[in-house]
Amino acid sequence: MPPPGAAGASRPSEGWKLPLAVLIVGMFMSVLDITIVNVAIPAIQRDFGTTTEDIQWITTAYSLALGVIVPVSGWLGDRVGLTRAYNVSLLAFAAGSALCGLAWDLESMVVFRIVQAIPGGILPVVTLTMVYRIVPREKIGTAMGLYGLGIVFAPAIGPTLGGYLVEYVDWRLIFFINVPIGLLGAALGYFLLPAFAQAPAARFDMLGFLTVAAAMFSLLLALSKGQDWGWTSYRVLMLIVGGLLSLALFVVIELEIDNPLLDMRLFKLWPFTNSLLLITVLSVGLFAVLFYVPLYVQEGLRIQPLRTGLLLLPEALVMGLTMPVAGRLYDLIGPRWPAVVGLAIAAYGTYLLCDISADMTQRDVVVWTCIRALGNGLAMMSIMTAGLAAVPPDQVNGASAINNVVQRVASALGLAVLTSLAATHQAQVMADRKSRIVVSDTHGPPGLADLVKQGPMGLYPVMQRLQLEVTATAYSNVFLVCAVLTAAGAVLALMFKVPHGADSVPAASVPVEGAPAPPPH
Repeated sequence: MPPPGAAGASRPSEGWKLPLAVLIVGMFMSVLDITIVNVAIPAIQRDFGTTTEDIQWITTAYSLALGVIVPVSGWLGDRVGLTRAYNVSLLAFAAGSALCGLAWDLESMVVFRIVQAIPGGILPVVTLTMVYRIVPREKIGTAMGLYGLGIVFAPAIGPTLGGYLVEYVDWRLIFFINVPIGLLGAALGYFLLPAFAQAPAARFDMLGFLTVAAAMFSLLLALSKGQDWGWTSYRVLMLIVGGLLSLALFVVIELEIDNPLLDMRLFKLWPFTNSLLLITVLSVGLFAVLFYVPLYVQEGLRIQPLRTGLLLLPEALVMGLTMPVAGRLYDLIGPRWPAVVGLAIAAYGTYLLCDISADMTQRDVVVWTCIRALGNGLAMMSIMTAGLAAVPPDQVNGASAINNVVQRVASALGLAVLTSLAATHQAQVMADRKSRIVVSDTHGPPGLADLVKQGPMGLYPVMQRLQLEVTATAYSNVFLVCAVLTAAGAVLALMFKVPHGADSVPAASVPVEGAPAPPPH
């Protein structure tokens, strides 16, 4: 008898590079949309004439829909077939993007963003599963290094592309640009992707879906609106408690049924669980930098959106160049040292960001973020590949879904917690600094009394500078937290085992139609 999953292993093929390129297109487009929209929010707000609080529902609705659809994406891939799910999702994402570009008010935009998020949540899961099924086992590190361009390079380049389109063309183009890419990707997928044998239709886990959907919706909504509604408000506390109870019920259900929506038993595999912990650390740090650095560069250095995006472009280029190299290193020496060294470098780069201030130069921004990017590029795909390599071949689809759920929730949770930390610290430091200002010729700062005599306009430059310094202090503490977490991640990465031979990396789990199964071991 062959071992479990052996009968489903695909035949290694030399023609995997072109299909991989097709999958990267779909992944790149779906992930790019997460950050490219952020720079357009002020322009959309002006056009729709809405409040700052209401306009945030454009991103909140997208995140909520992703949290609901990602857990069911693995089942959908098995049910309808991976290639069909990929092509249909690309076309649906293009259609949803077109609708977003045609939105006439905030309500229509929120609805269309939900429509767009449904295929946007399916694409990362099915693409990651397909990578493991078309790439020979001895080349999986190289393939994942290339595939990672969509995961890390797309969010980094989003602000640059979005800034250009908003500043020089029109914000609607950030959505319309997805239409030709989606159509081209679906056409290439139809002709170039292999047809995978459809997995046996398992009964849909409705109870699991309802509980995890309720949990993800409640937790993401609480984390997204906690700052606006108040972290101790009745609404936020009820959402958090309800979400945690739903999540606990989901785990109980998944452990008791034969065909779970997400197999919680996979968490018994320490290499997989370890990889999820490290992915959480990297995701929190990545999105914290992509959020706080552009924000402070525009507020503190008074730099326009496009120029801000261009300052972050070298970071994206460094990651784009490093990840394929990291993939080759994985194939040669395994995941441990690329992950350890990468996390250590990323921790150092994040620590450098603690020097953020109104006096920092544009060169500082580029150097600090590029050092972080070098570390992220080395670590990210090695960690993700090592985690999936520990999973039985016939469970890669479910593991891919869990992987994407962790990435989405970690980025939302981490950014929400860090934002709360920054806001609380900022308020405390501002109150402390103000209390130390004594308006008198004897005790006050030199010239302050003269500025007070000029009225509110005289104190405006002082308060503006004080606000920037306080904000920089708060952001510095945020980066310090990220640096400590990343350094701790480097210690966890030491626990990765160095593989001995090609058999340490799993083969694909579902055969390409017409491909014979390998002989039993």
